[in-house]
Amino acid sequence: MSRGFTFRPGRRIHREQGMGLIHIELFATLDLVGQSPGGPEEDPEGFAFGGWQAPLLDEVAGAQVAAAYEGTDALLLGRRTYDIFAAYWPHQEGGEDNAIANLFNRIPKYVASRGAPDLSWAGSTQLGPDLAGAVREIRDRHQHIKVVGSLNLVQSLLREQLFDRLDLWVHPIVLGVGKKVFDGGAVPTNVTLLEPPVASPKGTVHLRYGITDGTPRTGDMSAPDRGVGRDD
Repeated sequence: MSRGFTFRPGRRIHREQGMGLIHIELFATLDLVGQSPGGPEEDPEGFAFGGWQAPLLDEVAGAQVAAAYEGTDALLLGRRTYDIFAAYWPHQEGGEDNAIANLFNRIPKYVASRGAPDLSWAGSTQLGPDLAGAVREIRDRHQHIKVVGSLNLVQSLLREQLFDRLDLWVHPIVLGVGKKVFDGGAVPTNVTLLEPPVASPKGTVHLRYGITDGTPRTGDMSAPDRGVGRDD
């Protein structure tokens, strides 16, 4: 249970044929801090390193991020990220970020919030308290739903396995403080690497994972067969 949203214990939303995909897009440090990568005002609470991503961005990483949004037909955002985006992207059309601005301004935006957000950004809708049900409905309407930033929401999605793809950009920096990607108590989950990792010139590594069924297996490194698959 998180931030006022309701889940059905022990149930995971399985993707059925024809349903859309939930893609999580995350920027993290080597110690998996995901707080406030883009600027000091994103999430300043108890955090002095807001904007840590900017010095590490290069053309390769920038192109990877742009490519990740291809085909996106909806955004799923937490309240804080939504407010930041709503204050920025409507004013960027025609500028350097015109392509992303046009996309974000055109497609539907779904906001996970238990409060009363200002939904004046065109195409915005607040989700109800049943996040699992809301995700199912969004999947019925769209093919490629992107979750950007939104750490609190992401932790709920990871914990409840309400995602299909995870794009993780790991940056070559250790902060030692800040909110981490898995702070919310993620559950044991299997994922598979969908593409070979790609490192940018400044050392950022792009990892693309897909969720798979089951829970992580264990083994014994001292056994001849490493003990993999043993039941005892």
